[in-house]
Amino acid sequence: MTPDEYVEAVLELVDRIPAGRVMSYGAVADALTERSGRSSARLVGAIMSRHGGGVPWHRVVNAAGGMPPGLVAEARARWLAEGTPLRQDRVDMRAASWWPTEGM
Repeated sequence: MTPDEYVEAVLELVDRIPAGRVMSYGAVADALTERSGRSSARLVGAIMSRHGGGVPWHRVVNAAGGMPPGLVAEARARWLAEGTPLRQDRVDMRAASWWPTEGM
């Protein structure tokens, strides 16, 4: 898989995350490892930072269920609108985590 194909695969997967559910950066990387040969949460984060504006970016969080400080307020508003389970200013990862079961 080329770097451009990996970017597309990340964005396609993020676009599939249902409303009210989330994946961590690491989970996105793990879900694509077999197809891509890559497994880097940091790379997924970089892709989301550069290219994620057209997908539901707020559905990809860090492993603790949080967002970078500058995105917390907007992400929280989106999480509340979608009914995402929260614990204060973070997503409740136990209740909200999603994993793709097919097509990977």
